[in-house]
Amino acid sequence: MELLWSCLIVGFGGAVGSICRYLLGLLPVKPQNGFPLITLGINVVGAFCIGLIMALASKNPNINPYILLLLKVGFCGGFTTFSTFSLEAVGLLQNGSYFIAILYMFLSIILCISAVVGAQMLIK
Repeated sequence: MELLWSCLIVGFGGAVGSICRYLLGLLPVKPQNGFPLITLGINVVGAFCIGLIMALASKNPNINPYILLLLKVGFCGGFTTFSTFSLEAVGLLQNGSYFIAILYMFLSIILCISAVVGAQMLIK
């Protein structure tokens, strides 16, 4: 029964995260050079959120583990878009937009890792 409850919690969080990602994807932000700005923004915000969640959890050992499942695995897992990031990076490379592709990959890695570290530093 605990596994079923955990799966339902993760599924609910994932659904909310996915809906948020979808709605943000509808924003009319389409740079002319094809840079996937919305996906980058979503991934940076998601990285910040997961860093914040885990930093808060480390400060509060009594946090309900279901809350962590809901937010970390569910919401952040549904919200962030590594598969979309990968598809967009490959598409840019295949279209010959090498500079934009490399810039996108570099910024995604640097900004997302920085967002996690920044969120953790806020809590310390």
